[in-house]
Amino acid sequence: MAEFIQHDRHHEPFVGEIPVPHGPATGDEHEHYPGPTPPAANSEQERAIFSYLTHPDDIYTEDGTYWADLPLGKRIAFINKTQNEEAKAELKAIGRMMKKDPLSPISWYFRNAILPGAGLGLEGYVLFSIGNLDPLFKSTWPQCWGKNATECSSNWVASVTYLEVIGIMVGQVVVGVIGDWIGRRWGLIQDAAIMFVGLLMITASWGLNLQGWVICYAWSLFFYGFGVGGEYPITATSSMENAVSSGKLSTRDDRLHRGRKVTSAFLMQGWGQFFNQALLIILMLILHHGDGSPPYSTVTTQWLWRLSFAIPAVGTLWLVYYRAYKMPHASRQLAAAKKKSNVTGYDFESLKATYSFFGGRLLATAGTWFCNDVFFYGNKLFQAQFIDVISGGESTVMTGWIWNLYNVIVSLAGYYLASLLIDNKFYGRKMMQQVGFLMCFIMFVVPAFHYDYYTSKAGIKAFQAMYFLSSFFNQFGPNSVTFLVAGEVFPTPIRASAHGFSACIGKSGALLASVLYNYIDTQTKFYVVPWFGLAGMLLTWLFLPDTTGLDLKEQERRWAYIRSGRENEYHGIAIHPKHLSLWERLRGVGKNYNPELDHKQKLDDIREDWAGKERARANMEAGGEPTGTEDLEDDHYTDEVHRYFRNETGAKVSYHGAVMTPASVSPAPASSSKSSTEAMNEKSG
Repeated sequence: MAEFIQHDRHHEPFVGEIPVPHGPATGDEHEHYPGPTPPAANSEQERAIFSYLTHPDDIYTEDGTYWADLPLGKRIAFINKTQNEEAKAELKAIGRMMKKDPLSPISWYFRNAILPGAGLGLEGYVLFSIGNLDPLFKSTWPQCWGKNATECSSNWVASVTYLEVIGIMVGQVVVGVIGDWIGRRWGLIQDAAIMFVGLLMITASWGLNLQGWVICYAWSLFFYGFGVGGEYPITATSSMENAVSSGKLSTRDDRLHRGRKVTSAFLMQGWGQFFNQALLIILMLILHHGDGSPPYSTVTTQWLWRLSFAIPAVGTLWLVYYRAYKMPHASRQLAAAKKKSNVTGYDFESLKATYSFFGGRLLATAGTWFCNDVFFYGNKLFQAQFIDVISGGESTVMTGWIWNLYNVIVSLAGYYLASLLIDNKFYGRKMMQQVGFLMCFIMFVVPAFHYDYYTSKAGIKAFQAMYFLSSFFNQFGPNSVTFLVAGEVFPTPIRASAHGFSACIGKSGALLASVLYNYIDTQTKFYVVPWFGLAGMLLTWLFLPDTTGLDLKEQERRWAYIRSGRENEYHGIAIHPKHLSLWERLRGVGKNYNPELDHKQKLDDIREDWAGKERARANMEAGGEPTGTEDLEDDHYTDEVHRYFRNETGAKVSYHGAVMTPASVSPAPASSSKSSTEAMNEKSG
């Protein structure tokens, strides 16, 4: 929605590529531009000129105080004012859109939520269809899926779930590395292509006997799962970096709606589950007699499950085309970060530094995802047994599917509420995840110790309510938040790798549930599962930083200091106690936070970036090759900034021994004449 709002805003910058803080000059670095330090008398003039870059009004007050530094009363007033103004601006934007074209909000949602999350939607459709089809297979082929199977090995039947989850885990790690090594775009295309071929394999799977078919089916799911696993790190990072549109990190939209962007794509997983379950019900009514009650013929079952996989294959083929030809800039932010660090290929130095500086964050993102997936996939795996309990043990396949459809609808409500509140500074990521884990713990631990009552006629309604509430709070909590923060709390060069690693450890929780649940009864599952919710809440509280309202540009800026070996000289908001975990605060990470020193450093960083752009312009006008480290097309400096720096440097900038004057420099576009989004739209369209 911001692309429509920002037409009414001036001086909205693109601030994304942060220069590495300069230290002693080396022979390979650009010579720092000459010029005296501005006198103290210019401090107010500097604040007026640079405030749109150093103190954006959506996170700073007029006097330059960061929102998290305000006393509680003033903080509440500031946050409410900012959020209310943003809500009004969005409503006005929607009104203008509808006045121009009544259907334009739908097309906007399609472009900004459905398309970015299409891969996850297709993944959710197929991934959870396996569990939905399981009771149908048990009813049709009891000699293979039953407890007393005679034609199939129980190990091969169980491997249908195991191989699917293992394929996902492998894909998450491998494609996460590919996303940081070769690029986001390649990962996006590769995942869609693998999922398309995997769907063809699943749809066409066959065997000389039932066990042969089960083996073919299981390995087809493993192949498909590899593509599914890759969707997690690639979709999260590309949505977060908004590579398709601007390739920049720091805009008002990023600060206020970054979480909503990512979760809007992620919640397509819920719609995938919904459409799968709805389609299975429709196909059952079409291909089977009456109300869908047993017995089920093998012909009906074969047609039903093969059609259910063939239909999403068409959408996946279209996704391959869309990603290959309509997403040319998906790797732009990663490429810019690598150029800043002078890295080609995989950034092993960033990976090593991440373990050193962000080890606690890795523990938080991986550990909480593990706890969540025991809940999330465990819930899915034993939903048929739960439905047997609440239906008195007389449920049919159709009954189970209808109950599951209700559960998916409740989950979708959780997905959307998470998207609505995940950027709210009063609630936000960390609180949402803690509350979600706590509620899941309560909703399972209560029936665990009063199982006989809640499975009786007197308590069954409360049992149903608690089960559905656990699904709601799982989405309105850890399932949505883990997907977002697993990439958000790490720097760009290894973001996909960290996300993929966290997701892989998370899926090991799903694997644990799928193995464990084969050996314990329903009541024991309720005894075991709650403690993963409690563990997830404690891991979140201790190790997860709260990035709600944090400008991601500041995370990249802090990373530049870390990469240059000057981490203790960074004083900005990325180490504000509000945005650090308890573990990081106990280790003293936030001790260097100092707004005044940070303001001076920001101005130095801006000077360095400006000088680099001016040198690059002079070099290109002199016939030289572009350095590749300055993005001249997205110059976010106003005319006032250019005049200030040129006056400060005596209208001269040194470029490797040459002297460049303003006459030799093409004037930079003033951001007051065009919003950043207008300039972006002109370039892309």
